[in-house]
Amino acid sequence: MPPDRLTASKAAGYRMRMRRFRIGLLAVGAAAVTLLLVAGARAAIPVPTVTGPITSGGGAFLTPINAIDLGAANWVEEEYFVAGTASAHSPTGAFTADGKWSAARGETAPYVTRLVVRRPTSPKQFNGTVVVEWLNVSGGVDAAPDFTFAHTLLMREGFAWVGVSAQYVGVEGGSSPLGLDLSLKKVNPARYGALSHPGDSFSYDIFSQAAAAIRTPSGIAPLGPLKPKRILGVGESQSAFRLVTYVDAVHPLARVYDGFLIHSRGGGAAPLAESPQPSAPTPSPAFVRDDLSEPVLIFETETDLITLGYLPARQNDSRTVQLWEVAGTAHDDAYGLSAGPADAGPAALDTTYLPPVTSAPINAGPQHYVYSAALSRLHRWVKAHRVRRRPMPRLQVDAGPPAALVRDGRGNVLGGIRTPQMDVPIAVQSGLGQPAGGFCSLFGTAVPFDAPTLAQLYPSHARYVSAVVKAARKAVRAQTLLRADLPAIKAAAQSSAIGN
Repeated sequence: MPPDRLTASKAAGYRMRMRRFRIGLLAVGAAAVTLLLVAGARAAIPVPTVTGPITSGGGAFLTPINAIDLGAANWVEEEYFVAGTASAHSPTGAFTADGKWSAARGETAPYVTRLVVRRPTSPKQFNGTVVVEWLNVSGGVDAAPDFTFAHTLLMREGFAWVGVSAQYVGVEGGSSPLGLDLSLKKVNPARYGALSHPGDSFSYDIFSQAAAAIRTPSGIAPLGPLKPKRILGVGESQSAFRLVTYVDAVHPLARVYDGFLIHSRGGGAAPLAESPQPSAPTPSPAFVRDDLSEPVLIFETETDLITLGYLPARQNDSRTVQLWEVAGTAHDDAYGLSAGPADAGPAALDTTYLPPVTSAPINAGPQHYVYSAALSRLHRWVKAHRVRRRPMPRLQVDAGPPAALVRDGRGNVLGGIRTPQMDVPIAVQSGLGQPAGGFCSLFGTAVPFDAPTLAQLYPSHARYVSAVVKAARKAVRAQTLLRADLPAIKAAAQSSAIGN
């Protein structure tokens, strides 16, 4: 190369390197500004005073009763009280169906509530992510369904979990569909008598302040020696309705959560405020806003789509919102109600072959496997700061009226996220079919195939097991089943009598 061209080439290279350097500086500057803005938003959330661990008056009261030996997995359960001043919120504009709501903090009130913490004992076990569950009060009692569905994942992979008593009924009591007052203050006044909840208008800020106490504790740290890097907000059923409102109206103000898993919502959302504060109802349908930086995964069963009326709120996937609709699942099932609370793992128990737990057999489908995969996916998204843009298949629906799920010749639904229980079926697993009334209508059904049908489908045990394993591996590749759960599915199929 001639000298003049060599010089020109060097100069061009120098200019290119300087341009990249300036772009890098701008990127770093933008990132720094973003971090400062986020830190400023987080600083706006008051950090409550933390007391504990609480040791008086017995242990923490939470349903379902945990029958797992946490100590055997080097985990610990502790309970803390958090006290502060929470704000209610009010709309500052119209609440439209798109979920892009604007709200402002308003009236304040003092509160004292509790956090239940389940975590690894050693920082070396901790993966840096805390799953914070809005405890469910549908039954008039604090319940942790999402811990039940996903605890084998949480314990196996080093998450920490915190349950927040965010709502009035769980703390103070009130009307209960069970006909019993199982509120904390009623069940154990010696332990919980100091708690005080000002009402559900303040529940959203209490949920924010719980995350602030975890992320930037002032004094006692609820996670002990663990240092959180990421905080995920989750909630099922009634709590999912409240999370929709939280994400749409409150999260843009608070920014203390890094992602959300909204589990089994209906078509609407909870009110932002209610009596005695000025009422702030929300529209139905209510979509999850798609203009946030933090990812939101919506997880829906067959029951949610039809019985709870989610169908009108179905929305297209976006840069940060993704919908999972899971075939063969019910709002709650045999794992959540019976097997899960005692499942020590490390792979989650397969409920496909368990005997029915009620006279009208409830759904024994694969929800817990897919829910764990969904939570794992959300965790990876948050770590990577991006959402994978591949949409998941939707359940097939006949628009009607009335709207109905489309089923195959044997009765199982078509479409949606598939599992071995759906692709190699031995029963009709449905989110529908229980008699209407009370909670039973949410538990779905499991109707076993008769002997001739099973014999026709699976002429040998080996062929049945092979088909189950093949379907499970397919689900692992689709990232809707965790590889760690595959051995339990294979072992359960091998131990079954199908094909014999």
